[in-house]
Amino acid sequence: MERSKRCIVIGAGHAGAQFALSLRQEGWAGKIIVIGDEVRLPYHRPPLSKSVLAGEKSAEDILIRPSAVYEKADIAFRLATRVESIDREKRQVALDSGERLDYDRLALMTGSRARRVALPGADLAGIHYLRSITDVAQIKKDVVADRPAVIVGGGYIGLETAAVLRRAGMQVTVVELMERVLQRVTAAALSAFYQRVHTEEGVKILCNTGVEAFVGSGHVSEVLCSDGSRLPAELVIIGIGIVPNVELAAAAGLKVDNGILVDEFARSSDHNIVSAGDCTRHYNRLYERWIRLESVQNASDQARIAAMTLCGKEKPYEALPWFWSDQYDLKLQIAGLSQGYDELITRGDKDSGRSLAAFYLKGGVIIAVDAINRPTEFMLGKRLIMNKAKVDKDKLADASVPIKALLE
Repeated sequence: MERSKRCIVIGAGHAGAQFALSLRQEGWAGKIIVIGDEVRLPYHRPPLSKSVLAGEKSAEDILIRPSAVYEKADIAFRLATRVESIDREKRQVALDSGERLDYDRLALMTGSRARRVALPGADLAGIHYLRSITDVAQIKKDVVADRPAVIVGGGYIGLETAAVLRRAGMQVTVVELMERVLQRVTAAALSAFYQRVHTEEGVKILCNTGVEAFVGSGHVSEVLCSDGSRLPAELVIIGIGIVPNVELAAAAGLKVDNGILVDEFARSSDHNIVSAGDCTRHYNRLYERWIRLESVQNASDQARIAAMTLCGKEKPYEALPWFWSDQYDLKLQIAGLSQGYDELITRGDKDSGRSLAAFYLKGGVIIAVDAINRPTEFMLGKRLIMNKAKVDKDKLADASVPIKALLE
């Protein structure tokens, strides 16, 4: 690999960090420059809504790698810097400083951003989104015990932050527009489980409820709901999903459709440009459809594939999607994608306790598993999914039958 070659990486998140290190490990001898719009080196984002918000971990604690690792790999960073445009013909990127950098290969690891609301009062102080460590620092200023907090959105971010704020002594209400929490990502049994646990912890959950406006004089004091009710609020966190950062790619003429379209080798429609992570959409062979994944696992695994591709070691991306969420003493581990399931089998009691596993089947084949405080079901569930296994449903539903027996 020529030492004169230069690869520019746009995005200093999970995908960008993994890609840069993997690129060097796979034999890229040229320059590697990572451009990121934050002032910090790449850090883990999942802890932001959990241990960082709770004050249990610092910014230093969640670095993906210490600076010495990048220095040893001869990876350069341009932080607090934005790329304004990409010129594919000249193979250049234009920075917000006016500087232009040449590239031989380009990696778009641009990630995603929090979906924002356009409602009256949305710019009041005390209203926050949670996507960066800077966001968490601002939220912490409004965390005061016994004060009212409203979480807009009953997805993973909403419920994770609700758990942390409740443990901090705040009076927490979650407002969810849909019929149940986690409706977009899990079955009704799991939604009921989480609603029960949060209610037991003192969180108030309002489903089938929209937000019309935020009220306050300088600082938010109330949330006006679609049913006309008003919720007192001195802290509001909005967690209604994310938006892939595809604008650079689209402006450069790359193919974009709910994500930067990439092939099984993480190549964009311009084969000098690879992409990985939240910003991409790829065809998944296991599920036989195009998907865009929002997970650390996808960002890291796909970034490794992208690095191999640029080093001439093409390997198709075939990793099984998996995710996790921590709330109170609950560790949820998810393997596979449950969309399109036609049967649900659970192990455990959703109406009591804090342990449950849900297996999603389609045509009798396990396609996904949600495991709450059940690591064995998670690990073995992954194998069952990859093997496209058909199992004895009665044994699967019987928690007294070891899950390992289903592999036989």
